[in-house]
Amino acid sequence: MPKAAVNGVDIYYEVHGDGPAITFAHGVGGNHASWVFQIPYFSRWYKVITFDHRGFGNSSEAPDAPGRTKFIDDLRGLLDHLGVERTALVAQSMGGWTCLGLTLTSPERVSALVLADTPGGITWPGPYNDLMEQVRQRTDFLGQLERVLSNDLPQRNPGLAQLYSQIASFNYYDRKNLKGQTPPVTPEQLAGMKTPTLFLVGALDVLYPPEAARMVYKLVPGASLEVVEDSGHSVYFEQPGAFNHVVHSFLRRNGVG
Repeated sequence: MPKAAVNGVDIYYEVHGDGPAITFAHGVGGNHASWVFQIPYFSRWYKVITFDHRGFGNSSEAPDAPGRTKFIDDLRGLLDHLGVERTALVAQSMGGWTCLGLTLTSPERVSALVLADTPGGITWPGPYNDLMEQVRQRTDFLGQLERVLSNDLPQRNPGLAQLYSQIASFNYYDRKNLKGQTPPVTPEQLAGMKTPTLFLVGALDVLYPPEAARMVYKLVPGASLEVVEDSGHSVYFEQPGAFNHVVHSFLRRNGVG
């Protein structure tokens, strides 16, 4: 079982394929196994790196449980361990805080950034923050599957919904006990970004609705936005074919692979 000793914990990782590096960062309901539909596809052209954030899947956590405060440094340490100087980053939900944070603090290491169904820690006083607070109030009481999958998926594809629940069951952390915070990201920081960036969101996402992404994607110079129909908060899982196509096309347009 491959693990990297990073910042006092053991970070589990997997590497598949060869080529330019692409690293996938999961959300709070996931771990390395979340990318079951991406690994076989992208590993045909890329060195695919998946990992478990500390306290998720097979990764350990320190006794003082710093949680998210170490996520960015953990990813940087994992890349150091693997000898990966530069990688594309694909971030799902919680993983957006990790990947946007690494892009802002170590831009030379990131060839391209995909922010999938994630606010990534962006804070913008005014209508955007107001919208996100309304979203929080509307969704706080929902169960996990109601939050992350479109409403009809458990009936339309019960096996897929069950698989999501099984993957999440291996995590120590969940959204209610996750500790720590990563630094907030301001519009001024986004304005200074030079990394090719794609915002990708499901049309039915209740946690990060398309209108939120439409508000902020233009804050990143040259960024693009893709809205995937018939999907909730987990496009990579609900609509993997569409997700893979959109991400791969974006990477190729920007000279990655």
